[in-house]
Amino acid sequence: MASIDINTLGWPMSQLGEAMHALASERGIAANDSQTFNPPGAILTAENTDQRSQALREWVEAAADYLGFEAEAVEATYSEIEILTRKAAPALLRLPGQRVLALLGCRGRHVSILAPDGKKHRVRVEAISSEMRRPHEEPLIESIARLLKDAGVTKSRREQATKAILDRQLGSRIISGGWIMRLSPGASFWKQMGEAGLLGELVVPVVLHAAHYAVLLIAWWVLGRGALNGRMDTGWLAAWGLLLLTAVPLHLFAIRAQGRFTVGAGVLLKKRLLYGTLRLNMEEIRHQGIGHWLGRVIESNAIESLALNGGFQALVAIIELSLAAWVLGAGSAGFHFVLMLTGYVALALIIVWRYFRRRSEWTKMRMTMAGDLIERMIGHRTRLAQERRERWHDGEDRVIEQYLTRSIKLDRADLWQSLVPRGWLAFGLCGLAVGFVTGSATPGTLAVAIGGLLLGFRGLQHLVSSLSSLLGASIAWTEIKDVFKAAARPQSHAVPDFAAKQRLQPVISGRSAPMVMEAHDLTFRYRERAKEVLQNCSLEIRAGDRVLLEGSSGGGKSTLAAVLTGLREPESGLMLAGGLDRKTIGSTGWRRRVVSAPQFHENHVITGTFAFNLLMGRSWPPTEQDMREADEICRALGLGDLLDRMPAGLFQMVGETGWQLSHGERSRLFMARALLQGADLTILDESFGALDPETLGECLRCALTRVPTLMVIAHP
Repeated sequence: MASIDINTLGWPMSQLGEAMHALASERGIAANDSQTFNPPGAILTAENTDQRSQALREWVEAAADYLGFEAEAVEATYSEIEILTRKAAPALLRLPGQRVLALLGCRGRHVSILAPDGKKHRVRVEAISSEMRRPHEEPLIESIARLLKDAGVTKSRREQATKAILDRQLGSRIISGGWIMRLSPGASFWKQMGEAGLLGELVVPVVLHAAHYAVLLIAWWVLGRGALNGRMDTGWLAAWGLLLLTAVPLHLFAIRAQGRFTVGAGVLLKKRLLYGTLRLNMEEIRHQGIGHWLGRVIESNAIESLALNGGFQALVAIIELSLAAWVLGAGSAGFHFVLMLTGYVALALIIVWRYFRRRSEWTKMRMTMAGDLIERMIGHRTRLAQERRERWHDGEDRVIEQYLTRSIKLDRADLWQSLVPRGWLAFGLCGLAVGFVTGSATPGTLAVAIGGLLLGFRGLQHLVSSLSSLLGASIAWTEIKDVFKAAARPQSHAVPDFAAKQRLQPVISGRSAPMVMEAHDLTFRYRERAKEVLQNCSLEIRAGDRVLLEGSSGGGKSTLAAVLTGLREPESGLMLAGGLDRKTIGSTGWRRRVVSAPQFHENHVITGTFAFNLLMGRSWPPTEQDMREADEICRALGLGDLLDRMPAGLFQMVGETGWQLSHGERSRLFMARALLQGADLTILDESFGALDPETLGECLRCALTRVPTLMVIAHP
């Protein structure tokens, strides 16, 4: 297809919002179809290319959030553009000339495209990639052609040689980008599974397992018929062998399909839990120790493996028990053996429920011990310095004894589980022995009944194992359900026109500086306290202000900072950032405008590189400009000696397992992290308390120079 046709299929950048809305509606991932937005003209016409790209990226993310899905910005090099075109859908791909291509999906070598007229078109991947590469290739084509001609390369090989040279010259150049669109992790979990194609994949292992057992049953019927009739010719043996050979790939494909579904569902579950964790508020987290959260992480792994594997085992058990009942009814055992199998299934349910109660008690004990162990490990230095040695192990023997008692009860309950299928097999054989001794059963019916007993034995084994796994998953679910449900909590969605970084601050008549932050009659109390920490609190901060907030400990200074930054919600009152409330600009937009460096005990160095800890409030991976600015701010804060000492510089691994930072170095790292976010208002909460006077002066000068509006919280 000619390049002019592809450009015709693209949407103008001024209609980017309409393209997003149409594509999301077509794919069924939009949760809010009430209104369509397009980027403001100020963003599209901004002179600074970097600022325009950043503002457009923030606008797209806010528009996607408003419509109820996610949009992730991506870039592609010259050599990766075909991969992006094939695998990114649903996505918006930027074309040369300020146009975007709405990709619906890809099948084979053709991409389905949604055009501005609402029609769908199929275009070859090569045609799209050629159009996107064309502006980068044109300046080089003529010189490459002369080079190949002078080198004596034949015409038949010039096209291949030209392609190889272009790949070499342009392979790592960023030539395009766009936005991948997908459901939010907080959307309905079933809807996410449907969008990922997992609901369709769930049918495949069910059908394959059923087909596998059907083939096995027919194979043994063929063998039994030949053996019991007293003759086994070559044809019957060949049929039996072919059926067994057919069962092998069916079983392998069933396991493969089951594995694909398990991995896909596990990925969605982990995304949901991570998303839900980031939706928890501060009060929910701070009242639970690190040990408790580590236990939740462990239980999330348990629910992934136990629930998914247990579900498929239950499916296999249902198939096997159904076939066993049918076979037993057709054999010499008769209907009373079917009733006995039903009774054993009921007995298995009772015993597994008893096991579930024991395991629930044991799990709670294990979680308590794990949490206590982690807390003791974290506070080990403090205990060494301040707790008497003879008290280090107080209460440990009693806890271990309780854990041992619960473990013994759990093992006994597990033993009873293992006896259920064995008991069925023993009683079943005794029942068949009566017919065998009296001669009332023929060899054929006895063989069929024995086959039914064996099928029932396997079915009961899988039933007990699957129920044990599923009930274990239900125990794990009690630990993570709050996090799972937190992902679906409603959030304030920004109006896209106000979400971008390039924004206009309202200018108040008669005043020179625009308003950055204003609060009126704020009230806040902690849930465990009756008295308000903040009561009828009001303030106004204008661009360029330098505010010092002093007060005694416990007076509410840090609480005010948390409310202003959006980490805590006030019970009443009004807050405006740049003249806009939080509902208008959303939680993300608010935190872009107001940034805080919390107190030392509420700020953390994350295990990773020093650069990541500095730039975690910006886009990652960083650009050269990001790294240059990070280095400048660190040296302005007096961290130059630290950077020079670290073997890898800004890319040195830091944190608990990496490079050890002093108290003052950590404080300056937290300060640099806040300064690098370039917010309208920056709040430094007790950031200078760990610094000597000389270093404090350097850090204060750096903050006053680089921050447009600053609030410093300190003790008097």
